[in-house]
Amino acid sequence: MQRPLHPLHAVLLAGTIPLFVGVLLADIAYFQTGEVQWKNFASWLLVGGLLLCGVALVWALVGLFRVGWRMPGAIYFFLLLAIWILGFVNALVHAADAWASMPRGLILSAIVVLLVLAATWSGLFNSRPVSAE
Repeated sequence: MQRPLHPLHAVLLAGTIPLFVGVLLADIAYFQTGEVQWKNFASWLLVGGLLLCGVALVWALVGLFRVGWRMPGAIYFFLLLAIWILGFVNALVHAADAWASMPRGLILSAIVVLLVLAATWSGLFNSRPVSAE
């Protein structure tokens, strides 16, 4: 029996979307203009996204131990884990000197955004309310 996400967990999960999409948009702007400040914006947004994703990841792990390693919850957990790992690698890429982070940073940002959308869909829409039966 799948339980719905706790409201705070859902807020943390949904909060990762604008942060990681912001990283992608800042990377696109940096790629097109070469203005280093866009790379700085992307780095700060990455930190926020990793923080929220990390808390949601721990919450999902605790949920897996409480309810069991069933399929929708396990997929959600592994999507969050992939987001956090690729986001961390992306942060390391963004720590490189100016233009050295392109195009790897842009590609990683696009992959992370796709994973964030999949994890949010999996977390919010694969959870079913517990019936009162």
